[in-house]
Amino acid sequence: MKLITAIIQPDKLDEVRESLIAAKITRITVSRVSGHGQQSDEELFRGQTFTPNLIPKIRLDIACNDEFVKITCDAIIRAAKHNGGKVGDGKIFITPLEECIRIRTAERGGGAI
Repeated sequence: MKLITAIIQPDKLDEVRESLIAAKITRITVSRVSGHGQQSDEELFRGQTFTPNLIPKIRLDIACNDEFVKITCDAIIRAAKHNGGKVGDGKIFITPLEECIRIRTAERGGGAI
C-alpha cells in the first residue's frame, strides 16, 4: 500500500478530479494548503509589486494498493500540467503506507482502502 500526496494548482483541481475518476480512482482527500516552491508569483498591491510568502495550493491524499500507484500518478500528471508545463505545476510524493483500518468494520490492509 502507498500514500500518494499531490500538490497542485487550485485551477487544476476539477481536471485532476475528473482524470482520477476516469481512471477509476474515486477515494481522495482534498485540502487547501499554502506553500512556496520555485515559482515567483508576483502580485500588484496599491501600485507596488511584491512576491507573497505563501501561495495557495491544493493537496490531494490518495491511499492505494501498489498496482494502482502508476495509474494514479499518470492521471494526476496528465491533468495537473498546464499547456507544455510550467514552474509551479506541482509535485507528487509517494510514501509507504504501513496500515489502513476501516473504522466502520475494523477491516485492515488493502481491502480497507
